[in-house]
Amino acid sequence: MGVWVELPRSVVERARREAERLGVTLGEYIADRLLADVDPPERAKGYALAANELLGQARRALSNGDLRASAGAAWGAAALALRAHAASRGQSLDSDGLWRYTRRLSAELGEWVCDAWAHAVAMRLCLLEGGCTHWHVERALGYIERLVSQAAPVGGEGA
Repeated sequence: MGVWVELPRSVVERARREAERLGVTLGEYIADRLLADVDPPERAKGYALAANELLGQARRALSNGDLRASAGAAWGAAALALRAHAASRGQSLDSDGLWRYTRRLSAELGEWVCDAWAHAVAMRLCLLEGGCTHWHVERALGYIERLVSQAAPVGGEGA
């Protein structure tokens, strides 16, 4: 469940512009900023918790018929799962690094990681452009849930 925080519009707009410039969602950007100076194990845990929360948001939005919100949360969950896994190994990822990291993670967990990432990217496109259906989002969530559970388990080995 999300938390409501009131911030000055200028601060939110600045954060939104910076997130867009970096190619990440506003939630990812804020999580990155808040976890940037935290030691890697705590950062990994923070990313993993956030990824799991976003999965819940994605499921709720889907059940309410809000496909774009569901797609955005699904994309964010996948990106944060990769960041959690990388942080658990003492690494940080920028938005370009997410793509490179999927190759490494595929070697570790299996080729299905590429499929999960492709579905996550499709959800990013759905968020930005629309056009996806309930079926598309539901299917993508299945892949992304597996990615989160294996790459960023809360309190587990991956993260």
